[in-house]
Amino acid sequence: MKISLRNFRSSLAFTILAGVYILCGCSFGSTANIDAGMKAIAESDYETAIASFDKAEKNGEDSQLLWRGKGIASMGLSDYPEAIKDLKKALSFSDGRVTSLEYDICQYLAVAQYKSGDKKGAVETYTSILSLEPKNSDALYLRGKTYLGLGETDAAIDDFNAAVKFDAKNPDLYINIYESLSDAGFAEQGDTYLKSAMELTELSEFQKGKLYFWRKEYENARDSFESAGKSDASPDIILYLGRTYEALGDISYAASMYKDYLKKNPGDVSICNQLGVCEMTNGDYKEALAAFEQGIAVNDNEIMQSLKYNQIVAYEYLSDFKKASVLMEAYLKDYPDDEKAKREYTFLSTR
Repeated sequence: MKISLRNFRSSLAFTILAGVYILCGCSFGSTANIDAGMKAIAESDYETAIASFDKAEKNGEDSQLLWRGKGIASMGLSDYPEAIKDLKKALSFSDGRVTSLEYDICQYLAVAQYKSGDKKGAVETYTSILSLEPKNSDALYLRGKTYLGLGETDAAIDDFNAAVKFDAKNPDLYINIYESLSDAGFAEQGDTYLKSAMELTELSEFQKGKLYFWRKEYENARDSFESAGKSDASPDIILYLGRTYEALGDISYAASMYKDYLKKNPGDVSICNQLGVCEMTNGDYKEALAAFEQGIAVNDNEIMQSLKYNQIVAYEYLSDFKKASVLMEAYLKDYPDDEKAKREYTFLSTR
């Protein structure tokens, strides 16, 4: 049973926007309920958000913004088919001019299509974005990742190379490309991007650490992350430093780092997930389960899929196959395109 270590955020290079994101100049009337809905999204309260957008519709608030908001909330609930409908409806209220709002809606639409399993639809949406902004490195990267999911490796490489051409000084882009290629079984090709990134100047210690980490130069990575941590105690640094200690074999120290961080920041879902993975590696499945369930309770969709899958694995290791089977059935309703989970469910059905 393989435990997924990949963040939902990393796998899609996407996060639900934090904060109230209303583009200026979009509406001249009241947006009180839309604002309330976006605030609820920022707090991961998606049901409340949808209720606010329903009120906005009744009150005649900006149609494009409210349907965009509903689409984002539906994504937060992992209801990607509904999100696609909502976002397409938002686009239908365009006045024929392509503004930053239409572009923003298309970005969400492409992610919803990808997550729903409609990778061809996602490619079409990214292609539409690129027809207007051919140098958009984010869209090029994401379309390339989608091509990988379709098995079109050459097209993916072309997009990755174009993305790097237009954003050559962004080390995170090189890392994202490496991760995508590595996940698809092309780690050797992905390593060429890491090598190119190492040649960049003006890298921060954290960026250097990430490059060392993905190149498996863990001692150098540890030194860079610890140097970065002297002036920055952000969760990303804690997460990477912990994973570096894991890779160096010091699982217990990594777990203690995560626990110390969670004492002050109990709602950090990524750290909860990684602590659970550490405890699983240590064979302490009850502690692992507690960490996963702590993350799930936050109700943050960012890495909910990974948390829920790991929760199921923890129950399996605890020999509670009935509970694991019930959870897996619910999991597959939310994530029907997870082939590994389908195979696991078949196994659980025989226990």
